[in-house]
Amino acid sequence: DKLAEVHRYVRSQKPFVVRIAVALYEAATDTLKTFAHSSEGDNPLPFYDAPLGGSPSLLEIVARRQPRVVNDTELYGREAHHSNRIRGGGFGSSYTLPIFRNGEFLGFLFFNAREKDAFDDTSLHFFDLLGHLLALLVIDGLATPKALVATVRTVTGLAQQRDFETGAHLERMAHYSRIIARELAPRYGLSDADVEHIFLFAPLHDIGKIAIPDDILLKKGKLDAGEFEVMKTHTVKGQEIIADMLNNFHLDDTAHAAMMGNIALYHHEAMDGNGYPSGCKGEDIPLAARIVGVADVFDALTSRRSYKEAWPVDDAIHFLVANAGSRFDRDCVAALVKHRADVERIQARFAENPLG
Repeated sequence: DKLAEVHRYVRSQKPFVVRIAVALYEAATDTLKTFAHSSEGDNPLPFYDAPLGGSPSLLEIVARRQPRVVNDTELYGREAHHSNRIRGGGFGSSYTLPIFRNGEFLGFLFFNAREKDAFDDTSLHFFDLLGHLLALLVIDGLATPKALVATVRTVTGLAQQRDFETGAHLERMAHYSRIIARELAPRYGLSDADVEHIFLFAPLHDIGKIAIPDDILLKKGKLDAGEFEVMKTHTVKGQEIIADMLNNFHLDDTAHAAMMGNIALYHHEAMDGNGYPSGCKGEDIPLAARIVGVADVFDALTSRRSYKEAWPVDDAIHFLVANAGSRFDRDCVAALVKHRADVERIQARFAENPLG
């Protein structure tokens, strides 16, 4: 873990730094999300997200594009929940650096100490230099996977012109996937980075449909048995497409490369073994695919399409619950149901429009 390596070096020079964290910004929802951390003791902000607009002090950092030093957290930022959590974690002072790439705000780097007045004038040059170097590491670490996702989503956009899935559908099901993953994270040992990558990769689940012939993909009405067998191959073809792209981007051995392919290959498998393409069952189905499978079906049910009306949320939830344990993972269904209010906010934020 690169961040942990950096933290070990920082501790060798500045032993008082007990936490380094990265938070990423999602402009579409004005959300700041924890992404990675290296901490001495428990992480005070696991799986945390909040609107950036709710923190005037952080907005000021973004506007000024300059780092901020707080040498007594008891006296600063009491309007923000995250600041209260930091104080509650026993941190007395902090150094915060905004991260930008080509003028685009990406997020923040946080350095925290338990002592007050830790970030004095004698150490600021060190943190200014280290912070900018670490920001470059974060940018580099995000740039290639994001470029890959952008490439695949561009191809997916071309597929949408042949199929009925819309950009809004992909946004919604990605956000539903993150809701489920965040709820399950403590039980399944997922990190903030795992949750974020599930969110990033979820929209690629049906990329294999670009390899399905138009006469099957665009057929109005029910597919016959032979046609359905061809349609089912989109899972295998999707994994193959992703594997080729990972190879071309030299990302085969990155930490989350397998997750991307697993989502494409396994998202139609069922807990009882009656799914496809391989008939995997239970926990043999990768967790990311089980999460995305529930998110995808829920949004498909609650979305209007040319061949069907949208189901009410209550009916869609009833369907998921009725099939939990057989078709769907029980924990994934329960996580989505638990956060119904968040689900409905996402539906409103990414509502369908005539252009998709």
